[in-house]
Amino acid sequence: MLMLRGVTLVLAALTVGIMAGIFQVYAYAFMPGLGRTDDRTFVGAFQQVDRSILNPLFLLTFMGAFVFTAAALALSFGEGGRSALPWLIAATLLYLLVVIITFAINVPLNDALKAAGAPDTISDLAAVRERFDEAKWVRWNVVRAVASTGAFGALIWSLVLHGRSTG
Repeated sequence: MLMLRGVTLVLAALTVGIMAGIFQVYAYAFMPGLGRTDDRTFVGAFQQVDRSILNPLFLLTFMGAFVFTAAALALSFGEGGRSALPWLIAATLLYLLVVIITFAINVPLNDALKAAGAPDTISDLAAVRERFDEAKWVRWNVVRAVASTGAFGALIWSLVLHGRSTG
């Protein structure tokens, strides 16, 4: 059980850390850069990036982060795992917030932008971009970046506590 708890904690930290990095790159590099482009470039580039990120590896990492974190929490109720319990509760709740925001806000905005069609077929690209609501997408992505980074930190501390309890 101790070994399983350790492996699950490592997988949780790894996947949540990757996701925190992805959300941060969107927050401080990708969206600010894309935001400085013209409407045609913005719509076309965002559509293509959204299509390409929806791949098995990304989906496995995104959902695996929640599954591994929740599993680490469940395994912490056993002997020797309780010291990490508050940190694992925090990590699980923070990453759950990321999942909720993603499916409630970011994905519907992404889908609406993709549904507008290819940039060459859109007569009013400025209106499509405005309906996308870039500011809202960016704002909620920053929340995802902060929440996933907090979850990552909580998981790292959980690993430290796990190491102390097994050392």
